[in-house]
Amino acid sequence: MLHTAKLLVIDDDFDVATAARLLLQRHYAEVRVAHSPEAACELLQHYQPDCVLLDFNFTKGYTDGKEGLALLKWLHEHHPKCKVIAMTAYADVPLAVAALKLGATDFITKPWDNARLVATVSGILHQAPVQNTDACGKLLGSSSAMQALRNMINNVAPTEANVLILGENGVGKELVAQALHQGSPRKQAPFLAVDMGALAESTLESELFGYKKGAFTDARSDKQGRFQAARGGVIFLDEIGNLPLAGQAKLLTALERREVTPIGSNQSEKIQVRVVSATNLSETELYDPTRFRTDLLFRLNTIVLRVPALREHAEDIPLLLEHYLQHYQQAYQKPARQLSASLIQQLCQHAWKGNIRELKHACERAVILGIESSYQLQDFGVIFDNSQSSNNASKQTEQLSLEVIEKNTIQSALNQTTGNMSAAAKLLGLSRAALYRKLEKHGL
Repeated sequence: MLHTAKLLVIDDDFDVATAARLLLQRHYAEVRVAHSPEAACELLQHYQPDCVLLDFNFTKGYTDGKEGLALLKWLHEHHPKCKVIAMTAYADVPLAVAALKLGATDFITKPWDNARLVATVSGILHQAPVQNTDACGKLLGSSSAMQALRNMINNVAPTEANVLILGENGVGKELVAQALHQGSPRKQAPFLAVDMGALAESTLESELFGYKKGAFTDARSDKQGRFQAARGGVIFLDEIGNLPLAGQAKLLTALERREVTPIGSNQSEKIQVRVVSATNLSETELYDPTRFRTDLLFRLNTIVLRVPALREHAEDIPLLLEHYLQHYQQAYQKPARQLSASLIQQLCQHAWKGNIRELKHACERAVILGIESSYQLQDFGVIFDNSQSSNNASKQTEQLSLEVIEKNTIQSALNQTTGNMSAAAKLLGLSRAALYRKLEKHGL
């Protein structure tokens, strides 16, 4: 029995559009075709599709995808409930990423595999609505950098695309992977994190793909590999850049075939997982073939998410300090202590080379060791590099606006005093009148 969903294929290539229509008509009762944005807009005045398959270039000689992106934006505004699948050539994956940012639900590359196309359409039409509002809840920060990252996660999470997360140590790459999982249709299935750098090369294959009883001396029973254990969910391959080249070849084979073979078995098993990976390597290092296989990289980096270092969103430091201090005060049942504006400013000037992880540990230390009614700089255990003070000063001028620090400090004081203006003014060392002027100035 055919599914009742309505589909629309928009592609200027008559043969491509016809092939898609004939394939999808085997599964869906109504599949229509338009060969230009103008024809699509006219059709959509009286036809309400559940899913649109959208090409992005319609005028001969144009390959920038602007026509398709404009039509996607129009669809998002006028038919917000309609799911859109971007159709792009293999070389146009960056265009597909741009489409995801504008609201496309998923993308598929041309020429497509028939089974993959049908499965993509089916998955989109049958998936439950995904609530992304809480998926990024642990990724704190009101800066433009963090807002952009959360927006990207919300667009990418509902898809099946493999994701590569880039960022320095301590920026929160695993939190990003967890947010992708929580914002996807797979959120009820396992999320399994694997530290690739911690796997010995000699046991890599058995750990990832499993083994059968008797496969080697100590194999006294069958054991699932990590790919089997994550079935139906997400496998997070952390620090993928630490995987030796020999191990990279084995992983590539599994991803290409979408199947694994346990050691000691003649029977392969299909991979039923979404692959999310992360590394602290720079992109220059990643593209060095002596360090990382290019063909594996292209399997992993369908979508690339870059997590900013803390110095790139330093205006979020006051918020992070407040959050982690409150967290550890509750965890260790310690009293709340004041955090003065001058101390916040000093901590904002710290380099935080270990990123959010370093800041988090410093807050934990301060909560445990702090003994006075207000936090002191020494409670946090941070060490300033005086030899770099002049350089740091110029960098901080670029990275931190005094107005941003002032606004965040005032907001922190209001939060600590639960909106009590007199207490907040006292904490900040201001008169009530001065505090009200600054509230008005910053729109608080």
